[in-house]
Amino acid sequence: MKLKYILSIGAAAALALSACTPVDQYTPDPNKRTKEGALTGAAIGAGLGILTGEGSKDKRDRALVGAAVGGLIGGVVGNNLDKQAAELQARLDSRIRVINEGNQLRVVLPEGILFPVDSAAVQPSIQGDLYEVAAHLNRYPNSRIEVVGHTDNTGSAAYNQDLSQRRAQAVAAILRNAGVSPSRIVAYGRGEDQPVASNLTPQGRQLNRRVEILIIPTR
Repeated sequence: MKLKYILSIGAAAALALSACTPVDQYTPDPNKRTKEGALTGAAIGAGLGILTGEGSKDKRDRALVGAAVGGLIGGVVGNNLDKQAAELQARLDSRIRVINEGNQLRVVLPEGILFPVDSAAVQPSIQGDLYEVAAHLNRYPNSRIEVVGHTDNTGSAAYNQDLSQRRAQAVAAILRNAGVSPSRIVAYGRGEDQPVASNLTPQGRQLNRRVEILIIPTR
């Protein structure tokens, strides 16, 4: 079996895993991504084997090998993120959500525990959690980090953009001060452009005011 074929199975399995579950869907199963990765990888590996085989026997052999290799690789990819997500969630305030999206982890920090109203000064009470995130990032150095600020639509779009940018930069600064390499981190604001709930209700606006830390594996 050619190495190129084996690698193509792994790449395809990892890519497809990112689409297995919607962004904000929770599950009580801590190994969900491991299982999804193994099943997805096996299916893709078998499919690639059939597509690349040259005869019925060759197609069958490749399908069997592809399913085994794809399942193994997909399971490893899913397991790594399952493990990291569970480990990080256990160390953080229960109001902070760690979402495994298959190709990255999304840490959602509500504005209410991060900042005073209309401020970009991080509350002292939450800084310990940000140091826990930083310690996690240093234990798993093969990732890049995007810190993204979000607001609701109260006030002008220009003001919200500026506030979201300053808040993202404030969180990123704490991660850097806690020892995370600055070269791994970018920070930017999205203002009111990416709501996760309706801005027509107080509850929706509260959900939209947040900072997200995206932990994106680099290998």
